[in-house]
Amino acid sequence: MWAITLTEYGGPEQMTWAEVPDPEPGPGEVVLDIVSSAVNRADLLQVQGNYPVPPGASEILGLECAGRIAALGAGVTGWSVGDEVCALLAGGGYATKVAVPAPQLLPVPAGVSLEEAGGLPEVACTVWSNVFLEGRLAEGETFLVQGGSSGIGTHAIQVAKALGARVAATAGHADRLQFCRDLGADIVIDYHDDIAEELKKATDGHGADVILDNMGAKGLANNLSALARDGRLMIIGMQGGVKAELNIGALLAKRGHVSAMGLRGRPVDGPHSKAEIVDGVRENVWPLFADGRVKPVVFERFAMSDAADAHRRLDAGGVTGKLLLVNS
Repeated sequence: MWAITLTEYGGPEQMTWAEVPDPEPGPGEVVLDIVSSAVNRADLLQVQGNYPVPPGASEILGLECAGRIAALGAGVTGWSVGDEVCALLAGGGYATKVAVPAPQLLPVPAGVSLEEAGGLPEVACTVWSNVFLEGRLAEGETFLVQGGSSGIGTHAIQVAKALGARVAATAGHADRLQFCRDLGADIVIDYHDDIAEELKKATDGHGADVILDNMGAKGLANNLSALARDGRLMIIGMQGGVKAELNIGALLAKRGHVSAMGLRGRPVDGPHSKAEIVDGVRENVWPLFADGRVKPVVFERFAMSDAADAHRRLDAGGVTGKLLLVNS
């Protein structure tokens, strides 16, 4: 098969399209012929050497894909060769083939093309596990997503709105704020402003019951200020650094909850596993695509072999939604 390989850590210039050995399905795994994958911010960190590959996972980039089942490993049931699927991966998506544990497979949601589905599993599983499983966002609560025009943000806005939350989103320019509003956000805030203050104004002082944050250290104090009583802050990124001071007194006064949860290193099966999250997405999120309340948001497509250019495009900023990588 062919895949994007790294000559060494650094930047996109280290990414090379090269021939590598074909994967073989182990017990409980399937091999997919990949139609598409997508670029995630974590992929850029991996290229830089700042996002270690979990033990046993593929060293090849790519945390999600869509394609057709080419082979079944021992013990796999419920799937057949030729099925069109998408998959959550621990690695291996920037390629023409990948081996993936069967519990991490999802059918392509109704109303979504196979190519578009390559950009769904990572965002859907991240949002479902953080906002709904751990964050417990309920109908009628206020949800704030930082970076609403990102791949994660565009999906989170739609799902939270569809499930009955009041949705607030931040973005950095007027056109992206309008983009978030068009996706269903009730409140949009320029992230150059005082986010907590603007959110409180828009919610009569209530704040956010759940916040999904990709900035980490830089946004911690403002996020804590924006939290409602009994609010839950879910941190999924480190774009704003890894170390910050936490005001425990303010957290206690709000009975607040701060959580930082990764997806890639989770076990395949068992409690808090990828299988549990994938099942939740299939049951609760996929029907929202079928009835049109949630749609994939694709900003641009690149040939899989041109993944380095896609990394440069994401790093340049201004991307609204996902960048897809497509095998011709």
